[in-house]
Amino acid sequence: MPAISYQMYGSRNWALAETLTMLSAAGFSEVEGYGGLYGDPDGLQAALQQNGLRMTTGHFGLAEIEADPQRVIDLANRFGMEAVFAPFIVAEERPKDLAGWQAFATSLVEAGKPIQDAGLVFGWHNHDFELVDLGAGVTALDVIAQASPDLKLELDIGWVIRAGQDPVAMIQKYGSQIKVAHIKDVAAQGAGLDEDGWSDVGHGVVGWAPIHAALQAAGVDRYVIEHDNPNDHLRFATRSLNAVTAF
Repeated sequence: MPAISYQMYGSRNWALAETLTMLSAAGFSEVEGYGGLYGDPDGLQAALQQNGLRMTTGHFGLAEIEADPQRVIDLANRFGMEAVFAPFIVAEERPKDLAGWQAFATSLVEAGKPIQDAGLVFGWHNHDFELVDLGAGVTALDVIAQASPDLKLELDIGWVIRAGQDPVAMIQKYGSQIKVAHIKDVAAQGAGLDEDGWSDVGHGVVGWAPIHAALQAAGVDRYVIEHDNPNDHLRFATRSLNAVTAF
């Protein structure tokens, strides 16, 4: 069974100390960080240690990685991260065509070199916009993955499904280039409207058995449980951990 982590972004509406205490009590031992947490590294480190949690992976904005890679490396090393993922581009900055995405992928590879040289895994975390057909069946995520075998992927299963794609086929396509998977469930049509249409893992419409099997065949060794907007993060964390542990 892979390591199981929790993406802290889903608990951004709760106090950090409360969240970490809750996650520790629920049975988590790992969390994944995101940009809003890194402003007080001393406080974050103390709170993690107090609750027996490790921040094994982290999201950092691409602009920050490009502007100050050493700060990213220092933070990653401080918290014991094994991997750094760039997670998003705002709509107005996204490339509009294949050539634009090819240029973006080249810049992503370059941005990751200092991170990789420091001994860390570096890669990209997808949403749904990278899965739009750019022509001839090629997507932006294809372009990113093909830019370098050293550029890893954190494949978000929920966004793959939201994009209308088959997650098993996508896992098989990218194979060992997938380092981490975001385990995120989709609510039934008309349900979960107060939670942006997401669900607790195992309580939505996603059939996890073939996805889990495909991820294991690809050698993915870490699952990060995520919900973009839970209205009860304790309910989400506990039910989701139970479901993923039962995979």
